[in-house]
Amino acid sequence: MSTALRDAFHEQAANCAALGSPFLARLMTLLADRLTPGTALTDRLFGWSGELGPRGDSVPLRLAGALHALKLSGNAGLCAAYPPFGVDDDSLWRAVSLALETEATAIDRFIDSPPQTNEVRRAAVLIALAHWLAARVPLPLRVRELGASAGLNLNFDRFALCAGGSRFGAARPVLTLMPEWRGAIPPGAAFFVKERAGVDLAPIDTRQPADRLRLRSYLWPDQPERLALTDAAIAVAGRAPDKGDAVDWLSGRLTSLPGTLLLVYTTVAWQYFPEPSKARGRALIEAAGEASTTDTPLAWFGMEADADRTGAALSLRLWPGDHRIVLGRADFHGRWVDWQAPGTTALPFA
Repeated sequence: MSTALRDAFHEQAANCAALGSPFLARLMTLLADRLTPGTALTDRLFGWSGELGPRGDSVPLRLAGALHALKLSGNAGLCAAYPPFGVDDDSLWRAVSLALETEATAIDRFIDSPPQTNEVRRAAVLIALAHWLAARVPLPLRVRELGASAGLNLNFDRFALCAGGSRFGAARPVLTLMPEWRGAIPPGAAFFVKERAGVDLAPIDTRQPADRLRLRSYLWPDQPERLALTDAAIAVAGRAPDKGDAVDWLSGRLTSLPGTLLLVYTTVAWQYFPEPSKARGRALIEAAGEASTTDTPLAWFGMEADADRTGAALSLRLWPGDHRIVLGRADFHGRWVDWQAPGTTALPFA
């Protein structure tokens, strides 16, 4: 087996185990140990050029998504071997091997595109952020999401959050998020989203059955709660985000509107932007921030990976004044949130 491909499967197995998916960790390990070249599909996998792992093309997740899509579409062998059923490794491998043989054309087509996820549980930090901002800057929000995927989390104001025994967000939510909550409790100040817009290089339109299947296929088979939350979010998703380069798109959407707070945010997306795009996007946002006033404030929030491998950093810049605020950390899939935001009165505008 190609060392690079084997290593990519093993790395993904470790990531899946750490993120609470023992089934997918097991499947990735089986693929690492048993997959062999010899067919057009497997030869393509073994001959894949470039970075195969999660910092590159995520080839293991492409293949896992393709197999899960077949299962969700009713493939009998995979349905019998995937959760909620428990089978031994040999039985699981027979089902996967048969699918790789009989569904090679569909799998080959599926893996042409990179993984596309829209983890709804990340909206827990957006709800907490919106309450914190409302207590600090009591103005309606104008929301801009970069790397929005299917746009599910653009509707975070329609979700509820249970944190530390308290309830936040929508009074009549379409779904309720219940992460393990650590640290401070967000303020209860009500917030209002006046307008929302998002962009993605390859947006998913959940109104289209093929797009909806693709989105659901990247949820891990032994995590049915993620599927249930995603289905609830899909039910109110509306049209897909705009298609385009995030920074090009943002350049025309940073205009101020008196009496509103402009919120630009990413959740596990900014880290994948090319460095030149990051530099240009940073300059655009900073220029808009410097031009802001107390009546047209701007907030830039990121839930992104950093040097600390314990989840994602939650960071905020708030203008006028360019306050840089550490809000804590969160699990990449939103299973836990460690909220360490300062008091909302501690940062007067410049």
